[in-house]
Amino acid sequence: MMSATSEDTVLEALRKAGINQINACGGDARCTTCRIYVMEGLRNCRSRNEKEMLVAEKMGFPEDIRLACQTRIKGDITIKRPVIDELDLKIVLKQFDNLPGTRLGREKEMAILFVDIENYTQFAEMSPAYDVVHVLNRYYQTMNEIIVQHRGIISDVAGDGILALFGLIEESENPVLDAVYTARDMNGALTQFNGYLKKMFEWSFSIRSGINFGKIIVGNFDTGTMRKISAIGDAVNIASRIENANKDFDTKLLISQSAKQKIEGLIRHKKLHRARLKGTSGEHLLYEVEI
Repeated sequence: MMSATSEDTVLEALRKAGINQINACGGDARCTTCRIYVMEGLRNCRSRNEKEMLVAEKMGFPEDIRLACQTRIKGDITIKRPVIDELDLKIVLKQFDNLPGTRLGREKEMAILFVDIENYTQFAEMSPAYDVVHVLNRYYQTMNEIIVQHRGIISDVAGDGILALFGLIEESENPVLDAVYTARDMNGALTQFNGYLKKMFEWSFSIRSGINFGKIIVGNFDTGTMRKISAIGDAVNIASRIENANKDFDTKLLISQSAKQKIEGLIRHKKLHRARLKGTSGEHLLYEVEI
């Protein structure tokens, strides 16, 4: 516990209390290293000034993330300091380079789309490694254009699998609808893509997709040599299991009940399937959507 006057910034109060708070820019709102999370008493924080507002808008800060160097208070607050050492500082400084809305870990409801190539393994086993890499890059480029057109973003790729998120970067009236249209258009794009595959490799692909809607944690993950936007949470794992369930029902696109509720009356489903998904409890209702 410490005290502060109405004229002190939180950073100044921390210094007076002998608490070392990192502030790479010297407390002038030109970085975010002095950021604090206001756990309680947000109403006792004065409104953001112009300097803090500019940083908050650029970084996509929620209301309870404040800059200690600019925040003054008028009552009791409880705070947590996310940045406390040099490693934290290194991570935070890199976040300036990332996409708006993803710099900080955040929890948000969004649509999750998993897409997998149905007959990829055999192609990979029979083809030279350079050909496999070339074909996958061509596939990723083709599908990424479609995902972006529908306000989505690729979060991860693993072999032939794509994880895309909708409702993260661009606001959408219906992220699930965007995901469904993406799955449909990706299947449509396979016609031309398979023309190339047939000509060059005497092969063709088909894809399976699974869509879920739920609350996930998303943010930039940085190992030092690799940075990417990643999504974490049960909703992501379930979306992966839904995609995999296509194998059991010989389907191309399955969506969860939570996803179906978001497109009720907009998209008709063909059939209802009941499934037990690996790593989850109970029975799940999966809806087959026509591609």
